[in-house]
Amino acid sequence: MTIVDTLPTEQRQRCEVWTRVMGYHRPVSQFNVGKRSEHRERRHFTERAAGLTL
Repeated sequence: MTIVDTLPTEQRQRCEVWTRVMGYHRPVSQFNVGKRSEHRERRHFTERAAGLTL
């Protein structure tokens, strides 16, 4: 069993997520509905996984 410390809602603050789109960085909050959906479906790169050979 893992104990997770969480802050009360009134003490939390929103984290702004940025990503690279078409060669420049942009906050995900400025994406339109279709681009946000596409961003959620992305498979994220990890160095460890990339180093494995099949």
